[in-house]
Amino acid sequence: MGETWVYAIVAMALSYLSGSIPTSVWWGKAFYGLDVREHGSKNAGATNTFRVLGPSAGIPVLLIDMLKGFAPVRVLAWWSGFPDDSAQFTWLRVGMALCAVLGHLYPVFAGFRGGKGVATSFGCILALHRGIAMICLGVFVLVFLLFRYVSLASLCAALAFPLATFLLDTEQHFVFRGFSLAIAVLVFWTHRTNIGRLLRGEEQRMRPSHGISP
Repeated sequence: MGETWVYAIVAMALSYLSGSIPTSVWWGKAFYGLDVREHGSKNAGATNTFRVLGPSAGIPVLLIDMLKGFAPVRVLAWWSGFPDDSAQFTWLRVGMALCAVLGHLYPVFAGFRGGKGVATSFGCILALHRGIAMICLGVFVLVFLLFRYVSLASLCAALAFPLATFLLDTEQHFVFRGFSLAIAVLVFWTHRTNIGRLLRGEEQRMRPSHGISP
């Protein structure tokens, strides 16, 4: 059992390191010669990458940011030795998910200046509960298509996560419910300036023309 808990600690550390991969920063520097944190909203996330560099950079950054959360939670937990239906297994997966999200927010590989955690959070949720992840994605897509605000769509999807967890899946472990609340709080916290701009009518809509040529 001692070795199992050592593995759990190592797995959570690896999850943090996975989340810490600064996809947008490395992609922008490698293929465009610029740091996205010095342009647009100055955020190291997929949305700002779309705005600054366009879909050719934004799409791969988005997918990799999702994978940073999905891969460790989906893969590493199965090698822990904990029974799949045990409380320890649930604690481990939720702990790894939270570490991956915190890694994206505060990446050790990029001076702890990260993104807002939406894509990586979605990857984690997808690994933990595919049905609830699809509900969050549906809410995001619907709100975005109606209003063209990525921030508003992200906030609504963040609210949908705990609501779906509490209302539609009563069998979920309380730790997963706590994780859903934590993610919602984190998303609202990282979007606090966006909330202010939304309330003032100053938030920028996402438009097809965003981006520059490589």
